Amino acid sequence: MLTGNKGEWSEIYTLFKIVSDRSLVAGDSDLKRIENLLFPIIKIIRDQSNGTFEYGVLDDLVFVTGNGEEYRIPIDEFQSQAKRLLTAIKRNSSSSFQIQETETFMKSFNCVSLKAKSSAKTDIKVVIHDLRTGTTPELGFSIKSQLGNASTLLNAGRTTNFVFKIENLNLTYSEIAVINAIDSSSKIKDRIEEIEARSGALKFVKTESPIFGNNLTLIDSALPMILAEIVYLFFTSGYSKMRDLVDELTKRNPIGYDQNLNHPFYKYKVKRFLTDIALGMMPSKVWTGELDATGGYLVVKEDGEVLCYHIYNRNEFEDYLLNNTKLETASSTRHEFGTIYSEGNANFFKLNLQIRFLR
Repeated sequence: MLTGNKGEWSEIYTLFKIVSDRSLVAGDSDLKRIENLLFPIIKIIRDQSNGTFEYGVLDDLVFVTGNGEEYRIPIDEFQSQAKRLLTAIKRNSSSSFQIQETETFMKSFNCVSLKAKSSAKTDIKVVIHDLRTGTTPELGFSIKSQLGNASTLLNAGRTTNFVFKIENLNLTYSEIAVINAIDSSSKIKDRIEEIEARSGALKFVKTESPIFGNNLTLIDSALPMILAEIVYLFFTSGYSKMRDLVDELTKRNPIGYDQNLNHPFYKYKVKRFLTDIALGMMPSKVWTGELDATGGYLVVKEDGEVLCYHIYNRNEFEDYLLNNTKLETASSTRHEFGTIYSEGNANFFKLNLQIRFLR
């Protein structure tokens, strides 16, 4: 029996849904469909544990081919199964569950796994007909579902720590111990406030990971400093949504950009960062700027609609990422941040970056 969480079952739902819809619908920054931006589907390609399978539609039949076999299934079966699967996913409250009817249908065309087999960020590939250019590009997508828990865009780790030096303040071992012992529900914010109450200041020094720092610098030389300011603002204010953090950073203008002509310096640079994270950049691996496949997202909304965001439509994709992500606090113990530590005669404090999608 196949067992999976809501996100994993959403991959199968997406397959059923876009097969029966025969087209991808582009979405805007507010998760609403762009009515005049449709991409007719020529075929869908899914890599699974037992091989690569292609799904094509002719008249009212879906042709599934793979491993030298071909299956012909009425398209209305995919449509009805998509509706039933959506109901089952939304109804189920377990962290992991089985859906017998869906599994039986899957096996009728040799679909044997919930998650696609992939080493990149691509869960499914779609060949579309671009009506504007007449081309038929193959586009790779990662599937993001709003039916379950919100997924992360950037996972926390020691690799996503930002190192700050504590300036204008000399602390004794006992004073450091007192500050590190603060254990409130907002302990990191409170520790920073205590440092600043004693006239100390946090000054960004570097990212803990040289690879992550260099990846950011490759995208934009100011990004390490900009993200450090965003992380600091997150931990010391009430802002958590990325768009709010960027707006506040623009007002404060810590880099000192010339904003007299309304150039969106911070928004532009953060959008580039979010897009590269979405399309393949990882903090622990050297980033060359090459995208995973032709990456993009298929977003499964709570009502079951599937919207397409892709580098192919870069403006909508970047706006979606900026408007639908937030920072959150990861485990400070596991990722070793949020406490004062000493190196030589200097004291330091690390803050961590984790980015999650909004629900």
